[in-house]
Amino acid sequence: MLGIRRETDYAVRTILHLASVGEGVSVTVRDIAMLRRLPLSFVRRIVARLGAAGIVETTRGMRGGVQLARPATDISLLDVIGAMEGGVTLNPCVATPHTCPLSDSCPAQRAWTDATRVLQDHLASVRFSALAGVDRRHIPAHRALIPVTVERPAAAKPAAAKPAGARRAVVKPSARRSAGKGRPAVRGV
Repeated sequence: MLGIRRETDYAVRTILHLASVGEGVSVTVRDIAMLRRLPLSFVRRIVARLGAAGIVETTRGMRGGVQLARPATDISLLDVIGAMEGGVTLNPCVATPHTCPLSDSCPAQRAWTDATRVLQDHLASVRFSALAGVDRRHIPAHRALIPVTVERPAAAKPAAAKPAGARRAVVKPSARRSAGKGRPAVRGV
């Protein structure tokens, strides 16, 4: 199967998130991972590679985070794929044509070259500003997947005596789900 690697898909989702929050807005790597449902370790590696390619900028410290290094109108899918994959080529004979002794007269090599060019042109034309503006429902949809932390207010009056063995449930302030059943993790106190 032809396709991009998972890491490249995650990079596209990361840039889409940054394009969606607005120009000049800095977001933590942890927030990107949580809101886009990506593994934090992947996002850290992705941000480093995108930074090396000049697509994002990072700032350390309390007010640090990640933001786009240039406007979303200037960042294409091809830019991100190039940073993560090294480019788009459908067949090695397209990237290095003279490695095949038949390349000068090979009709298949010409077809691969044409198809690669069409794909590259299309990916270069898709801008993250357009992707972020297509459907504004995607950010709220991601937020809806994040568990809500429920904190119970402290009791204003002394607690009444509990029957022996009684326990109250306390919801952990955690992004993890309990046993994959879609409920916040709960522990007895």
